[in-house]
Amino acid sequence: MQAVVVRQTGDASVLRLEAVDAPQPGPGEALVRMEAAGVNFIDVYQRTGLYARPLPFTPGSEGAGEVVAVGPGAAQVAIGDRVVSESFRGAYAELAIAPAERLVRIPANVTTEVAAAVMLQGLTAHYLTTSTYALEAGDWCVVHAAAGGVGLLLCQLGAKRGAHVIGTASSSEKQARARAAGAEHVVAYSDFVGEVKQRTGGRGAQVVYDSVGKSTFNDSLDALAPRGMLVSFGQSSGAVGPIDPLVLSKKGSLFLTRPTLAHYVPTREELLARSEELFGWVQEGAITVRIDRTLPLAQAAEAHRALERRDTSGKVLLTPSLRAR
Repeated sequence: MQAVVVRQTGDASVLRLEAVDAPQPGPGEALVRMEAAGVNFIDVYQRTGLYARPLPFTPGSEGAGEVVAVGPGAAQVAIGDRVVSESFRGAYAELAIAPAERLVRIPANVTTEVAAAVMLQGLTAHYLTTSTYALEAGDWCVVHAAAGGVGLLLCQLGAKRGAHVIGTASSSEKQARARAAGAEHVVAYSDFVGEVKQRTGGRGAQVVYDSVGKSTFNDSLDALAPRGMLVSFGQSSGAVGPIDPLVLSKKGSLFLTRPTLAHYVPTREELLARSEELFGWVQEGAITVRIDRTLPLAQAAEAHRALERRDTSGKVLLTPSLRAR
């Protein structure tokens, strides 16, 4: 089969499409013919070596397709099922393995591409707004990178829960998309603290959802109300440096958390519960999923470069059935 392989860490050029042996499912596993794989910043972090993985490896944990084989004890799915998961081993490939207990059947009226585009980012937006900091009507929240894949979903879910959403985005086009997704106010990164203080009468926001990291971290703390929460769930601008906990006290007895999806879907029961609600919203039209671009596996490097340049607004997918032009 064809798969993208990383043999040494580095820039996007290390992503190479190669012919490799097809994997075989072991006990409790399923083999899926991939129709779409989601591209995420964690894939970039692994490619660069920021998050270490044994070499060589095929990137990608998120994707969707059809089950073509199951291993012993994989009773959760059957051959022919359309499934999606955030737990694939090497989703940038024509075939990929996932634990059967981490596969979710795709509802009949949701396309495979939409399922692949919404799974990881949608579950992330779900737990951030319902569990990490459960938004309530009237809350003020800041969403950084509001026109990104997670950001657009956070804007929609924040509005759905009755919160006042202030988004940040780097261009007028992206700011317009964030407004269309439900953000009441959208500003440039350089203006957001003043905007928050003005809109909240000087008090600050209850929560800041920050996937940007290094360049926004300190200002995000300044934008919070007393006892507010900074949810740092990404670092697209770089890793945040060490922080003295006393800073949190001085700025208003603030809360700081660095959540990750794995801790919010540790069991199949919680995975299915969150997925069911998420796909229910998709089917109802309560949230929309923006796919920025779909590229063939051979252009995985371009997909990563676009993500790193912040040229995208919405989800980037790799599709094995497409061929590079």
